[in-house]
Amino acid sequence: MNYDYIAQFLLYLELDLNYSDNTINSYSNDLNKIALFFDKKSLLNLGVKDLERYLNTLSELAPATVSHNISSLKTFYNYFLKLDKIKYNPCDSIKQPKMGRHLPEYLTQDEIESLLDIEVDSPFSARNKALLELMYATGLRISETINLEFKNLDLENCIIRVMGKGSKERIVPINDYAIKALESYIQEYRPSLIKDEVNNYLFLNNHGKMLTRQGVFKMLKMECLKKGIKKNISPHTIRHTFATHLLENGADLRIIQELLGHSDISTTQIYTHISNETLHREYNEYFPRK
Repeated sequence: MNYDYIAQFLLYLELDLNYSDNTINSYSNDLNKIALFFDKKSLLNLGVKDLERYLNTLSELAPATVSHNISSLKTFYNYFLKLDKIKYNPCDSIKQPKMGRHLPEYLTQDEIESLLDIEVDSPFSARNKALLELMYATGLRISETINLEFKNLDLENCIIRVMGKGSKERIVPINDYAIKALESYIQEYRPSLIKDEVNNYLFLNNHGKMLTRQGVFKMLKMECLKKGIKKNISPHTIRHTFATHLLENGADLRIIQELLGHSDISTTQIYTHISNETLHREYNEYFPRK
């Protein structure tokens, strides 16, 4: 029965709220874990103490992960509260864990230059070069990058059209480095990646299909290993690097917000903290009176 409730809720997220596949999968993972924990006990009959007992089993996880689980449960119960299937939301009295200030990892200018210095001698190296140049030039999310199609590109006018969160389209400019890498990949190398089935996705894997998130993660780890970059890097790190370098070079915060596709300026303001940390580090290193 619990899995029927979860399926109904996920359908609501898809059809009524138009959530992305990644967001729906995230809710699904959280809810399936608690369904497995309580086994035959109905999720709609759980009380506050039941949820606290379950959340205690997550205590060793990162606060952000626990917080995400609580948010998933709260949204789940709010849905069934609106349907009059339950009398109250048992998550209302559960407090979110203290998050602390977490600043995202980013690459220095030297590190990103090293990462992008890929010798193009095969379809895969051409693809990797084009993909990383594009991500650094635009700050695209990994999901936005792998879902790019030819219809999104306008290389003549140096822009791409991106479908972001909540199906909101934004236009992002591309620099010459990314354009050059993309043109080389598209014209000289991408055709050899196409197998039996032709598709319009820009970045392809070795099967001729759309490149996956896992594929990008693996490629990025390998490139960092080659270049001796020892930071814990993910595709999102490239997005953070894009925003941080823009801010450090004088870009207005609201322009960065627009480029990243943030609906709320407070989300973008995390980069001012990074910039301030850099400012203090440079001051402490170079100020003569110590």
